[in-house]
Amino acid sequence: MANGTSILGTAFALAVLFGGIGAGVATAQDQPIVRKELLTADVTGIDGREGAMYTAEFGPGQAVGRHTHHGDEFVYLLEGTLIVEPEGKDPITLKPGDTAHLAQGVVHAAHNGSDSEPAKVLVFQVKEKGKPLAEAAQ
Repeated sequence: MANGTSILGTAFALAVLFGGIGAGVATAQDQPIVRKELLTADVTGIDGREGAMYTAEFGPGQAVGRHTHHGDEFVYLLEGTLIVEPEGKDPITLKPGDTAHLAQGVVHAAHNGSDSEPAKVLVFQVKEKGKPLAEAAQ
C-alpha cells in the first residue's frame, strides 16, 4: 500500500508541475488546468520575444489562482463560461466566441463560471523568449 500511495503522490506532484498554476491547497475543484501547448515560434523583427499558442481546459467549478504572464495574452473562449478577475478591475465574463486581452504583468485569477460544464480557451501570447507561459503572483 505504501508504494501505491507513493505513486499517487508522485503523479499528483507531476500533475501540479505540468498542468498549470495551482491555487494554493488543491481540492477536487481546483486541480490544475489542463494546458496543451500548440505552437511556440520567434516573433520576426522583435528580438527577445516569441509567440506561444495553447489551449487551457477548466473542469466544472475549476479555478486558477493569482498569476501573471511574461507577455501580452490574447484569449478566445471556445466553450463554456470563463471569469477572469484582473486585480483592481471588474471581472471579465467570457462566453463562447468572446475575446479578452491582458497586458504583460497584469495579476489576475480565473475560474470556470459553471459548476457542471467544462470551459476551454484558446490563448496566444507574445512573451519574453524562454519564459514560462504563466507564473504565480507574489
